[in-house]
Amino acid sequence: MLSLLWLIPVLPALGFIVNGLLGPRLPKWVVSAVACGSVLLAFLLSAGCVLELADMPEAQRHVVVSLGDWIAPLHLSWSFLLDPLSSLMILVVTGVGLLIHIYSIGYMWEEEGYWRYFAYLNLFMSMMLTLVLGSSLPLLFVGWEGVGLCSYLLIGFFYWKTDCADAGRKAFIVNRIGDASFITGMMIAFVTFGGTFDIAEILARAPDVARTSPGTVVAIALLMFGGACGKSAQIPLYVWLPDAMAGPTPVSALIHAATMVTAGVYMVCRMSPLYVLAPGALATVAIVGAATALMAAVIAMAQDDIKKVLAYSTISQLGYMFLAAGVGAFSAAIFHLTTHAFFKALLFLGSGAVIHALHGEQDMTKMGGLRKALPRTFWVFFFGWIAISGVPFTSGFFSKDEILYRAFVANPGLWLAGFVGAIMTAIYMTRLMGLTFFGASRVAPDKAHHIHEAPPTMMFALVVLAVLALLGGFMGMPEAWFGVSPLEHWLEPSLAAPPSALHPRGMEPPAGPETLLMILSSLAALGGIGVGYYLWVTRPELPGRIASSLPGLFRFVKGKLYVDEVYEALILEPYEALCRLMSRFDSVVVDGVVNGMGTAFETSGHVLKLFHSGYVRNYAVFYLAGAAAVVWYLVM
Repeated sequence: MLSLLWLIPVLPALGFIVNGLLGPRLPKWVVSAVACGSVLLAFLLSAGCVLELADMPEAQRHVVVSLGDWIAPLHLSWSFLLDPLSSLMILVVTGVGLLIHIYSIGYMWEEEGYWRYFAYLNLFMSMMLTLVLGSSLPLLFVGWEGVGLCSYLLIGFFYWKTDCADAGRKAFIVNRIGDASFITGMMIAFVTFGGTFDIAEILARAPDVARTSPGTVVAIALLMFGGACGKSAQIPLYVWLPDAMAGPTPVSALIHAATMVTAGVYMVCRMSPLYVLAPGALATVAIVGAATALMAAVIAMAQDDIKKVLAYSTISQLGYMFLAAGVGAFSAAIFHLTTHAFFKALLFLGSGAVIHALHGEQDMTKMGGLRKALPRTFWVFFFGWIAISGVPFTSGFFSKDEILYRAFVANPGLWLAGFVGAIMTAIYMTRLMGLTFFGASRVAPDKAHHIHEAPPTMMFALVVLAVLALLGGFMGMPEAWFGVSPLEHWLEPSLAAPPSALHPRGMEPPAGPETLLMILSSLAALGGIGVGYYLWVTRPELPGRIASSLPGLFRFVKGKLYVDEVYEALILEPYEALCRLMSRFDSVVVDGVVNGMGTAFETSGHVLKLFHSGYVRNYAVFYLAGAAAVVWYLVM
């Protein structure tokens, strides 16, 4: 099956072509079958390729399938790479993607442009698979830009709504800023590493280059990380992701929780041998990740839109992934990437089921008491809640605990930031649960009469994701329990070992504190849930009192720290003023010069045509006047 690796991204592309060209004339069930069938085949082929890869000796788990030359002068081929890292990614992308495609059948059935939605979704799948399978930086970048385009198209799917169109443009522009950084780093890498874009060759030559030009390696790593900050919504380029929630909820689950936003994390881990040779860049990754995790958790505490809470939660969890990568725990970053895909897709799709039941309502202050009205939705959402909160033995517990442990070994300060963020995660997610499912109903009467459970296609995806959110963490159980983490052992050939500078006590962190830190993580999760439950279920009047006693702080947090307003004042308004100035310069100076030249030639033409009347007598008069003028000049 490995020889058919190239078909994995091609199958969804074929679904995009069929639905894109024929969709308007096809019944909805055919559109659904084409879209879901292409992803199902891609998933089955991915599973077969991964099983075949697992049967190979560990040292040989690096398979490249080339489709031929792409850019011959640069010795660049269109090649796909399957190794332990990309194998896990294609299973996550196709597996979670398939479930979201199935969910979308019920969610989008009544929407206008049903065929267009699935065409875009299939195109996204093809581009994301190209990204994770690309064996060279340019091919990875093709997928990188492709998912950015699909994100723009799907965020703005309801293009007749102003907020959706604005959100799509915002996502597109902010990501272009990050992409400019990534392209610059890629081009410097091409020059520095002997004119090659091949990832394996770059990583093989990296140690020699790092000895002779360490600053260049740091610059390349930082520039590529700039691209990751855009794609994976980290400080300072995270501002597009909360607005992206304007798109359909399954899009939020697939693109903005489970797959596309993790592309930056994947890229850093793919280039991990380069990053470990640039300690300054690695430290930057860790600090930015920790700061983003903490900041986004703070903002999530005061949001009322159910999808906005989950959006800031996604930004925070991505920060944890970068924190792990920054301390050299690349396998922990990929582990959390995987578990996060399970429970965050579940939470987004669960919120979609709630929104679907309430006919578009997203404000949690207008919900409440839905546990009885939507019992099945409540229970699947419940499993996602305890998983992201880090309740012991759920998937989020294992992956987040691994990150916190590795951060503690590398730098206790980073661990403290992550630990506080973990407590806040449990609190704001419990707030979401309390406002949505517990307490008295605040649902508007006109919507309360029409509350209904999700249809079978939606519920099927939710149940499967709930099982994965509960049990998915056992693939990466801690070393303190079983000696070797199965997932870490699988990923080891693809990822670099952490630099010894990040682990002063030795390359391998001590096993002693791991159990203690695991207990602290459990207490953080349970304590955060307890605080949240007390504030928003047992004593729901208390948060209002606390907010009224600290009005300035509450407005600051509810206003998302006014980061968008700061960007508006410091960047957008000066830019718009410059645009107005240049427009005025263009209309007055540039147009004035051009129009003035035209007027001058037109006037001279009018004057000159007076001398070409066609009458001989006029010419004689002019001749006589000219001769007289010459004589006068000579005499004088």
